Amino acid sequence: MTARFEGKVVLITGAGSGIGRACAQRFYAEGASVVLVDINAKGLDDTAAQMPDSSRVYLMVSDISLPEICHAAVLETVETFGQLDILCNIAGMLLTGRIEDITPEAWQQILQVNLTSVFFLCQAAVPELTKTCGNIVNMASTAALTGQAYSSPYGVTKAGVAMLTKSLSMELAERSIRVNAVCPGAVNTPLATAANFPKDATPRLIDKLMSFYGFAEPSEIAALVVFIASDEARYMSGSVVPIDGAQTAG
Repeated sequence: MTARFEGKVVLITGAGSGIGRACAQRFYAEGASVVLVDINAKGLDDTAAQMPDSSRVYLMVSDISLPEICHAAVLETVETFGQLDILCNIAGMLLTGRIEDITPEAWQQILQVNLTSVFFLCQAAVPELTKTCGNIVNMASTAALTGQAYSSPYGVTKAGVAMLTKSLSMELAERSIRVNAVCPGAVNTPLATAANFPKDATPRLIDKLMSFYGFAEPSEIAALVVFIASDEARYMSGSVVPIDGAQTAG
């Protein structure tokens, strides 16, 4: 595999499993130094175990739902590797249920994890990315593009990520910082496979969440993330890109 990211430093949240882990593996394989952030310590250890050059790997067991932790993550990245070139906001949570079942506590938690953390990580990263002409890749979802039953809080947060991406891409263009988002459909990750929809959910509405192609693999989503973060995508900014097996095509 080519070393497109040799000499680059990538901060990846949600690196303990799923798409975050796949992104970490791909960036590492292509020569980057990676800062892996997750609240799941064992998951981070499992991710790092597949990366033999420990000098290019730094682990942070942290709760990025707290704004102060977002700023600390960027600070530790720069203290460890001297710079930050790419921020990948991959961490997220899924909340399912009918609207009457969503508690205030659950609503606040998903907002903090899926949207507030993305905002404050971007805020913290901008001064460092300005120095490196770096870029940001955010993880949105097909739920940002089309209504999905039984997961309205999730859709709200991912739509927020999509709009934050577009807004920041315009604001940060004068600093040569690209900002893009990826919108996966159903992906074979612990997040998706653990989805617990209401027992009396309407089957037709659940079917709309799936593609004819079934589940994507995390490595397929990571391949798109890594391309967008690379110099080959120099002209991409403000893009919110679906990768969903035609789920939202019509």
